[in-house]
Amino acid sequence: MHKWRFCRTGGLDQVVFRNGADIANLVELDQKLWTALSCPTRGVRLDAKTLELLDTDKDGRIRVPELLAAVKWLSARLVSLDTLMEGVETLRLDAISSTTVEGKLLLASAKRILANLGKDSADAISLADVSDTAKIFAGTRFNGDGIVPVDAAEDEATQKVLAEIIDAFGAETDRSGKPGVNQAKTEAFFAAAAAYLDWSKRVDSAVLPLGDQTAAAAAALAKVRVKIDDYFTRCRLSAFDSRAVAPLSRTDADFAAFAPQDLSDDLPELAALPLSQISAGRDLPLLEGSNPYWAEALACFQSTTVAPLLGADCTALSYGQWQELKGKLAPFETWIAAKAGTEVAALGEERLGALVAGNAKNAISALIAKDAALEAENAQIAEVDKLLRLNANLVKLLNNYVNMSRLYDPKDCAIFRVGTLYMDARASSLCFHVENIAAHSAQAGASKCCLVYCDLSRPGSQEKRTVCAAFTAGFASTLWVGRNGIFYDMEGKDWDAVIVKTVDNAISLKEAFWDPWRKIAAMISGQVNKMLSAKQDAALAGAAKKIEAPGAAAGDAPKKMEGAALASTAAALGIAVGLISTAIAGVVGAIAGLPVWKIALGLVAILLLVSGPSMLLTWFKLRARDVAPILNACGWAVNRRLRLSLKLGRIFTTEATLPADSERQMNDPYADDNRVRNRVIVIALLVLITAALWFAGLLDSVLPDQIKRHAASPGCRIKNEQAKANCASASMEPTIRIERTT
Repeated sequence: MHKWRFCRTGGLDQVVFRNGADIANLVELDQKLWTALSCPTRGVRLDAKTLELLDTDKDGRIRVPELLAAVKWLSARLVSLDTLMEGVETLRLDAISSTTVEGKLLLASAKRILANLGKDSADAISLADVSDTAKIFAGTRFNGDGIVPVDAAEDEATQKVLAEIIDAFGAETDRSGKPGVNQAKTEAFFAAAAAYLDWSKRVDSAVLPLGDQTAAAAAALAKVRVKIDDYFTRCRLSAFDSRAVAPLSRTDADFAAFAPQDLSDDLPELAALPLSQISAGRDLPLLEGSNPYWAEALACFQSTTVAPLLGADCTALSYGQWQELKGKLAPFETWIAAKAGTEVAALGEERLGALVAGNAKNAISALIAKDAALEAENAQIAEVDKLLRLNANLVKLLNNYVNMSRLYDPKDCAIFRVGTLYMDARASSLCFHVENIAAHSAQAGASKCCLVYCDLSRPGSQEKRTVCAAFTAGFASTLWVGRNGIFYDMEGKDWDAVIVKTVDNAISLKEAFWDPWRKIAAMISGQVNKMLSAKQDAALAGAAKKIEAPGAAAGDAPKKMEGAALASTAAALGIAVGLISTAIAGVVGAIAGLPVWKIALGLVAILLLVSGPSMLLTWFKLRARDVAPILNACGWAVNRRLRLSLKLGRIFTTEATLPADSERQMNDPYADDNRVRNRVIVIALLVLITAALWFAGLLDSVLPDQIKRHAASPGCRIKNEQAKANCASASMEPTIRIERTT
C-alpha cells in the first residue's frame, strides 16, 4: 500500500506529488480525495496537443480514466516516472526503458530521429527535435507515409513520370515536406492515360469530315449556333404568320434607343438583335447585311465551316443547309463530349502510349510499397512526440487536477487563469475563459465572489473573446456595466475590455465598514433633495397662481405680515431654535463632565453600532467564498470546495499603491480653493458649540453676570453665600439652591 503525503491548503487536505512513485500509484488514490474529476480541453493554458493526446474519446473533456491510462502508458515506457517531476521538454535516452517492448521501440525510434538530424552522439532528445518532421526526413528517401517525392526514384525516367503525375493530378506532401505521389494518384494517372488512348482510337472519317480542320470548323459553328437557330426560328414564325415579322424584327423604339449613343460594332446591346433582317423563307447572309456585332463571327464561320463543307461560293445559308452542316459535325461533337483522360491529354498519344506499354507504373508502385513498409517503424515518431509532451506537461496538469497547488501558490499560476484585467485602479488576475455568459453566471453566482464579465476585442483584428474576472479587493460600487478596461492575456497580448454583466457580492471588510455610512448619507441627501424640491415646486405653483389671478397686477407688491400673523411666525421660529439648541445642549451637557477616554469609547461604540453588523455579515460572506462554482461553470467537475481566503483575495486582486521610494508632492496646483468655505464652517461650528455651552449654563463661571445663562438676584446671591459658609463649616460639598426673584 502506497504511503501518501497530504498538506492543508485552502481549508482542505490535498495530496502532494513528491516523486514519480506518487504518480505511478495514482490509481490507488481514492477519487473522493481528488480535487477535480474532469476538466475541459478548451479555456485552459496547457499545450493543446497534449490535451488532445489525453482526450482519447475526443469528447472535449479529460476524465480520470484517461489520466490513469496516460500514467499507465508512461510506466511501460520509462525507467522511472521521476523524470516527469522536472516538467521539461527534453528527455535523456537512458530514461527510456530498454526492458519492455514498448520502451525498446520508442528508444530505437528516438535514436533514428537523432541520426536523421545528424545528432548520432546525442544522449537526449527534445520536443523540438520531433516537432519538425520535415527536418527529420529531409535526408531520407523513404519515411513510411506511402508518399514518394520525385527524388525518391534513382533513375531519370521514373523521376520524369513522377513529375508528370504531379503536373496532372497535383501533389501529396511527403513527411519531408517535398511534393510527392501516392498509390491513389499513380492509379488515377495510368487509368486516365489508358482511357484517353481508348477514346482517341474511336475516330473515323465520319467523326473527322475535315480531318485535322474538323475541330476548328466545329468551334466556329458552336460560336454562332444559338444566334443562327434564333434567326431561322424567327423566319419560320414569319412564314407561319406575317404579323410576326414586325415585332420579331424589333420596333422603331428599339432602334431609336441607339440614336443618342456612340455606336460601335462591339456594343453589347447589339448582340441581342437578330443576325439579319427577318423575312419568311429568307436565307441568312453570311458576309453582307448581317448584324455588325456578329459579322466577324459569321465570316469566320463561312470560311472555316461552310466553305469546306458546302463550297466556297456559299455566302448565304438556307435553313436546309444549316441543318446539313449540323448533321455533318454532330458525330465529332458527340465524340468530343465523350472524351476521357483529359488530365493527361497534354502529353499526347505517343507519350501516353509509351507510358501505358512500359514498366513505369510497376516501378513507381514498387517505390511506394517500399516506403509504406516503414510505416510501422516510423509511426513510432508520433509515440516519441507523445512521450515528450506528457513528460513536459503531465505533472502540471496533475497539480491543477488531482490537487490545486497551482491555485494556492502565489509564485505559480493555475492553468485555468487566462490573464489579468486592469480596471478601476485594480488588477484582477483571477480571470476565467467563458463561452456563454448567461449559463456561466447562473452557476458561478454560488461562489459568493464579486464577478465581472467582460467582452474582449483587439484593435485592428477580428479576434473576440469573453472572460469572467473575480474582484476580491476594493469596492464593488465602482464597477458597472459599460466600464472600460484593459486585459492582458498570458501571451502578453492586450485586449480592450468592457463590462457587460456583473454579479454583485461582498468584496472587502473596508467596503462593509463604509457601506452603512454611505447609505445614511444617501438617505439624508435624498430627504433634503426631496424637501427642497417640494419647496421649489410649491413656490413655483404659488407664483403661477398669482400671475394667473384675474385681479393681480404686475406691479403689486406682496403684503406685509402684521399683527397676529407676525407674532405666530416669530413664536414658531423661536420654538424651533429653542428645540435645536436644547438638543445640542443636551448632547454637550451629557459628555461635558465625562473623561476623554469615555468620550472616545462612546464614539467607538457608535461606529461599531453602525458599521459592526455590516462588517460581521460581510465577514461571514467572505469566508464562504468558493472558486469551485466558477470552475464548474467553466466545465470543470470540481470535487471539493476551493476556499478563497482574505489573504488569497488580496493576492488575486491588487490595488494601486505608490512605489516604496517615491516622492510625493502634496501641493496640488489645480485643487479648488476652499479656504473661505473652510473658515465659514469653522466659525459656524465655534459659534454653535459656544451657544450650546452657554445654553447649558457651562459658561456662567467665566462670563459676566449680565450675559450669564442663569443670572442670580441680590437675594439669591446672599442665600448662596450663606449656604457656602455652612457647607464650609461642615466640611462637605455645599448644596446650592437658586431661587429666582422677580
